[in-house]
Amino acid sequence: MTEKAAEQPVSTTPHSARLVLVRHGETPWSQAGRHTGRTDVPLLDRGRRMAELLGERLRTAPFDGLVDAEVRTSPLSRAAETCAVAGFGDRASTWDALMEWDYGSYEGLTTPQIKEAAGDEGWLIWRDGVEGGESRAALSARADEVVDWARTVPGDALVFAHGHVLRTIAARWLGEELSFGARLRLSPASLSVLGWSYGQPALERWNDTGHLDGRL
Repeated sequence: MTEKAAEQPVSTTPHSARLVLVRHGETPWSQAGRHTGRTDVPLLDRGRRMAELLGERLRTAPFDGLVDAEVRTSPLSRAAETCAVAGFGDRASTWDALMEWDYGSYEGLTTPQIKEAAGDEGWLIWRDGVEGGESRAALSARADEVVDWARTVPGDALVFAHGHVLRTIAARWLGEELSFGARLRLSPASLSVLGWSYGQPALERWNDTGHLDGRL
């Protein structure tokens, strides 16, 4: 089975609930542009401050603390700590489906280093994948699991995770292939919302970092 064929349609049954996505705050590796998959790199002090500001944002309108939302987080410390510092740690369950892409031999490398090692200046992770790590099909399947879960909870869902997996979740929410994630830039401590428009899956908010402006 090809990776493209493995990307099956996910449920598109609409309801009023949202899937709220939070990317973790900055780490030394994210600041340096290093691919951080399963290495458990902690937040910087700046990253914890980002999480605090994010928590303040989520306690105000239109989120109002998301008091009825089901909350899940990646078990990796940079996401779990962002969740805790933002004020949702006591409500969150850890979920391996939210872990970052396993980059295999590309772990810890920057994009220019990967291109040099691969001997391919045109390398693109969304199209070409990684060596010795998780396949694109496996990552897409995990994203589908998250989307299916979010569409069955009775209210909103809130997840704390990582850049590539969250971009993949958004692509699959929209019914697009994983490669669509290349078009969805996502910054540390950003806030995004997946919802519905005219009965179709839609982006309600994407890569919103307004809570950080002028406060770091």
